[in-house]
Order: sequence, then C-alpha cells, then structure tokens
Amino acid sequence: MTATKEQARPSATRKRGRGITLIAGLAALLTAGASLAQDSGGAPERKALRVCQDPNNLPFANDKQQGFENRIAELFGKSLKLPVTYYNYPQRFVFIRNTLRYKLPGQDYPCDIIMGLPVGFDQASVTKPYFRSPYVLVFPAGKGMDDVRTSDDFLALPREKLASLKIGVFDHSPASKWMARHDLVDQGVPYHTINVEMDYYPGRIIDQDLASGKIDVAIVWGPVGSYYGQTAARQPMHVVPIRPEPGIPLEFSVGMGVRYGEPEWKKQVEEFIDTHRAEIQSILAEYRVPLTDEPPASAALSR
Repeated sequence: MTATKEQARPSATRKRGRGITLIAGLAALLTAGASLAQDSGGAPERKALRVCQDPNNLPFANDKQQGFENRIAELFGKSLKLPVTYYNYPQRFVFIRNTLRYKLPGQDYPCDIIMGLPVGFDQASVTKPYFRSPYVLVFPAGKGMDDVRTSDDFLALPREKLASLKIGVFDHSPASKWMARHDLVDQGVPYHTINVEMDYYPGRIIDQDLASGKIDVAIVWGPVGSYYGQTAARQPMHVVPIRPEPGIPLEFSVGMGVRYGEPEWKKQVEEFIDTHRAEIQSILAEYRVPLTDEPPASAALSR
C-alpha cells in the first residue's frame, strides 16, 4: 500500500534526517503532563488510517516511511482496506497535544493513532503491548571488550578498564540510575534527553559520537541501539542488553495510542495486534529490535 502524507499545520516541522531515539521521545512524552479524557464516542467511519508521527524518528518512523512503525501502519491499513496518511510533528515538542488531541473548532482531528507509546502512559489510551525491549550497551568491536556478552560481563571488566571509559548516557534516564548504582557516574558523558535542534536525533550518540571515538560506550533503549549499532552501523559494533535490576526500569513495553473515549476504535486496534502479531514480530525482527518477555501485568496496565 502506498502511504500518503497529510499536511501538518504550519508549526509542524518538515525536517528530514536520520532519526530520533525512542527514549528521548518517550522521556519527552512522559514528562509532558497528565491528560484529560476526550468526549468523543465510538469508532466513526474511516476514509484513511491517519497516523500521528515524528517525521525524524528512525528506527520508529520518518517522513519517508522507512521505520518499523511505518511498516506496521501499512500492515494495519491493508487489513482495514484503507490508505495510510501521516500527520507529522516532532515528538519532543508536546507531541500528544499537538497531534492526537489537536482540534480546532469546526475541524476534525488531524490523526487518530500513534503507533508506539509506552504501556502506562496516561496522555492517551494505550493498547495492549506488541513488544517489549530493554536498554542496551553499544560499543565498537576491537576495543578490548569483544568478550562482553552481558551487562554482568561489562561490570566485571577490570576496574581500571571501566575507569578509562567515556560512557554516553541521556540525563534523567534509567541508564543514569544504573550507572550511579554501579559507581560509574564519573565515567558518564551526559546527553540532553530533549534537544531543541530541529534536525537532532538521539541516534546521533551512536551514529556520530560513538563511531568517531568521542565516547567509548553508549547506553540507549534497545530499538535505537540495535538500529544504529547494527542495522545502519558503518562499523562493527556490539549491542548488549542490560539485565533488569530491582528499582530501575530498564525494559519498556510498547502499545499503540488512541484518544480516550474511543473504546470501539481501541478494540479494533487491539484486534489487529492480536491477529497480526506474527507479522508484527517479523517486521521487528527485520529491524533487529531486541525483545524481552512481556510480564503478565503489562496487558492489565494498558486498560
């Protein structure tokens, strides 16, 4: 199916680029404030699957429809026998209010679904999860850490080796708490979770800074680490999942988001997830998204 692009309002950016990591996007979403339920009713007749997306957010999505969320949206559109349109707006700039919940008097909403939101996020009604992924360590091959296969292996490196590393980490992220717990704060090179540069993408921490040797290790969320460290990497890199630890959320479950007050639409989206789970998993595998098992409580949290 060929996707068409819906025009965003003037403040929406049209910058193209290499992508923005989910963790920066999720952090921006999770700190944006609580939501109010919408007053809309059931599922209206649809002429298109209208997707809210960040246009510069690989490996998730972009305005060239190159991300795995674009692929999943196309699959959903095909199942609905509808074309797919996109409303573009930067995820880090109050995304929900300016996309899914944006409505002028006498006008319709510009889009109806967000293809990836964390389970438990309260600014939208989030479906059951369709994947769960951990934080990962990313580092180049041939730098004395080729035997590191787990986060425990990494922490077991000689203390002088750990002390020599420059570890890139996003501020206020679970990764920064993990580093503090393991006495690695002095090795941290902080990156802003929310960056106002229009062409910024947190995958740049790997694509540029790690690749150039500015840092020795990057800690990012799994889909971003795998994409920039393996799928799109220009040099061999290792991607190592970080083992979950009590009190530090290092794995995140992701569902799809719709407006509150649209239970029939949400049910239809969840039916798509259930009936096309194998195809969705195949798409995630193409992008080498590292996956972990879903805890039983996650499905309940999405209600």
